[in-house]
Amino acid sequence: MRFEWRMEGPAEECGQFCRRWISATGVVAESSARDFEVFARDNDVRGATLVLDSEGGSVLAALALGRAIRRFDMTTTVGKTTVLPPLDGTAPRATLSPKAQCESMCAFILLGGARRYVPPEARVLVHQIWLGNKSKRALESSYSAEELRLVQRDIGKLARYTVEMGGGIELLETALRVPPWEPMYVLSREELRRMQVVTIERLFDEGVPTASVPAGKVDSLATTAQAQ
Repeated sequence: MRFEWRMEGPAEECGQFCRRWISATGVVAESSARDFEVFARDNDVRGATLVLDSEGGSVLAALALGRAIRRFDMTTTVGKTTVLPPLDGTAPRATLSPKAQCESMCAFILLGGARRYVPPEARVLVHQIWLGNKSKRALESSYSAEELRLVQRDIGKLARYTVEMGGGIELLETALRVPPWEPMYVLSREELRRMQVVTIERLFDEGVPTASVPAGKVDSLATTAQAQ
């Protein structure tokens, strides 16, 4: 997963009201939580808005990342960041579209936000967790007792995390009804609210904290990896 500070553009359109956010894109790998901690150490992320666009990934890394997001009192949302061409040597600006997806473990990272918003155009999709090296051929595989123990352990960790983050346990129950060989389940607007995945009705409100970024400074940590 890649973490980057972004500032809205073009500058002539948003002027003094250009929004700032951290984009979090890509697969959640084992290193993602550590990568975010490094990013947070080098950047003032407290109270910032984190915009997720991810297909999910490692269960344990996602839980660690969600807890780190909560420690920094961040707002989480779903969106697609598109970087604009740089002008006159300045740092590139970006646009933010609500038409994005937050899949699988991304839904639980979303829970890490102290405040959580999902735009109507975005989709949050869930399914069962599975052994990473067998998820693509789940029906064809055989499983050892140790592998089943690991899955049960991670379900327990997910349940504890969901409650800890203030989410409805119905979120986990819904995810566990969908096996990996079936299409992921899209949560409805009513379900997102009922499961406490959504806790605020608008993003970038004056009453919602946002981290500040010094003018002209857009620090980023660019790391990519594959989840197991």
